[in-house]
Amino acid sequence: MTPTLRTERLLLEPYVPEDEEGFVALFQDTRVSRWTGDGPASEAADRALFGRIFTKVYAEDLFDVWAVRRDGLLVGHAEIKPTEVTGGHEIVYALAPAVWGRGLGTELAEAVVAHGLGTLGLTDVYATVAAPNRASLALLGRIGFEHVRDIEEEDGSTTRVLVRRRPPGDTSPLAR
Repeated sequence: MTPTLRTERLLLEPYVPEDEEGFVALFQDTRVSRWTGDGPASEAADRALFGRIFTKVYAEDLFDVWAVRRDGLLVGHAEIKPTEVTGGHEIVYALAPAVWGRGLGTELAEAVVAHGLGTLGLTDVYATVAAPNRASLALLGRIGFEHVRDIEEEDGSTTRVLVRRRPPGDTSPLAR
């Protein structure tokens, strides 16, 4: 069961069915979706994805997926999940452009990483980022992620694989 997480300014909690319109609006914004998954998708595909969060991810307790709220409003999305691409757990996060530039991305990524290294007991947390997404690469670099390798995609683009490792000797339950 996806736990509720709190940061100074954000609340990460499981989605509720009433979040569908906000979820779709977030991923229909091409400023957001150009950096997620395979890029922009149809509204129908985003609605189907939202439905699978309930019918697959939550129903089968596959991994943690959060609605990200600030002052009660849905402003983003986050998850941590196992992926074959990294051979470990990867963080995924997206924020609405209306809240960009306020440090919320850093706050969000740190919370998801802390959950992975702490609660989930992982030794490594990964992120995959499109090479041109300089803002996300800079954010992850600031919070301790290191470049591991590049993946050349079928369309000729490059995806960067980054990792943040638990510090050597750190056995604290909330390693940061």
